[in-house]
Amino acid sequence: MAARLKDVAALAGVSVRTVSNVVSNAAAVAPGTRARVMAAVEELGYRPNLAARNLRQGRTGLIGVAVPEIHSPYFGALAGLLIDAAQERGWTVLLERTGGRADLERRLLDGSEGHQVDGMIISPWSTSPSELASLAGGLPLVVLGELEPDGSIDHVAVDNLEAARDAARHLVSLGRRRIAAIGLQSGLGHGTAELRAEGFRQGLREAGLAPVAEVEVADLHRAEGARALRALLRMPGSVDAVFCFSDELALGALRVAAEQAVRVPEDLALMGFDDIEDGRFAAPSLTTIAPDREQIAERAVQCLTERVFGRLQALPARRIVVPHRVVARESTGTAVSPV
Repeated sequence: MAARLKDVAALAGVSVRTVSNVVSNAAAVAPGTRARVMAAVEELGYRPNLAARNLRQGRTGLIGVAVPEIHSPYFGALAGLLIDAAQERGWTVLLERTGGRADLERRLLDGSEGHQVDGMIISPWSTSPSELASLAGGLPLVVLGELEPDGSIDHVAVDNLEAARDAARHLVSLGRRRIAAIGLQSGLGHGTAELRAEGFRQGLREAGLAPVAEVEVADLHRAEGARALRALLRMPGSVDAVFCFSDELALGALRVAAEQAVRVPEDLALMGFDDIEDGRFAAPSLTTIAPDREQIAERAVQCLTERVFGRLQALPARRIVVPHRVVARESTGTAVSPV
């Protein structure tokens, strides 16, 4: 016989109303209570009739998630975490890839693709902050990344300025003095590279230093990291450390260093940003800035859920900054286990 709400309530030691609130996200529930209810749901195999519930409430049970890239390890992992967080709350996710193109971002936001979703989480690269609210109309929206939206749209991001400053401080603390950066993208408008560049410069200025060089790239992937390090190694004078604005750039640079017999970290310290899995298993393992992706996903989905259910319509937009940390590994001279 299929488990019922009252069976879950009895096992979790809570009221039927509390179980209903948890599985439908109809009201805020304490994290410990939510965890206990979800454990009972899993143990009993309880499955709410989501279709009937959504029909009664005038919703589809679908949310959209739009990211610039799927092949990127960072965005791929983030998309997976967003889907996990949404499924825990009973949502089904429609995943879209925009390529950072303004036309695709706008088409998704203004609904011309015909998708009927209850809300959307988007990481825009091209749509201006002032356009986000007007394009979305009344659709509940949460924005990820550097483009901070206008109006009552929630925004979840890492502090790229402070994170890059911490990267520079780490390299300086190791005695490195001729430090370069790879990752400037002056042609893009979303601001991430600019903030990381400025944070990097500020961190060096604190130590009385300036960047030896700042190399522009077309994107943040491995091939561009390899090309950029080759260009750096051809420049006059030596470089003893490089901060790459993504782990993929750093992995491309790491390959070129091996090809050209540049020892990492003895001759050159390399550091990335994102803490992707490949960096943990590279040889040498990659020092990086690790944003709290789990918290990005959790906070974004919770914000969207609250907006969809109308509990926060009268409140102003929330600006949520998630933590980051420096993860020191072998590529800057710290021998650690990759996992």
